[in-house]
Amino acid sequence: QVQLVESGGGLVQPGGSLRLSCAASGIIFSVYDMGWYRQAPGKQRELVATITSGDTINYADSVKGRFTITRDNAKNTVYLQMNSLKPEDTAVYYCKAKFGFATYWGQGTQVTVSS
Repeated sequence: QVQLVESGGGLVQPGGSLRLSCAASGIIFSVYDMGWYRQAPGKQRELVATITSGDTINYADSVKGRFTITRDNAKNTVYLQMNSLKPEDTAVYYCKAKFGFATYWGQGTQVTVSS
């Protein structure tokens, strides 16, 4: 069975930082393109950042310069370092794995940015 398990979410003040982790199992992690997406209440799920199996990285304009996506293939884990957090970053953050026609999603982790 395939599992993507996110962790690291929580409540943080504006300007603060969080690091999200997504641990994958049941896939050959190194060949998968990985990504972070988020969904705020009443909004569509949107791309935050992606990192391919070849380490090509893409960020949404709204997070460029603030968020950093990395992957550790030895640990089957992808990370999202989030700095200078803003209230508009508040959302459920989802981990995604994709290879060919196969796409898997994690259950999500809540990030709340509030004073």
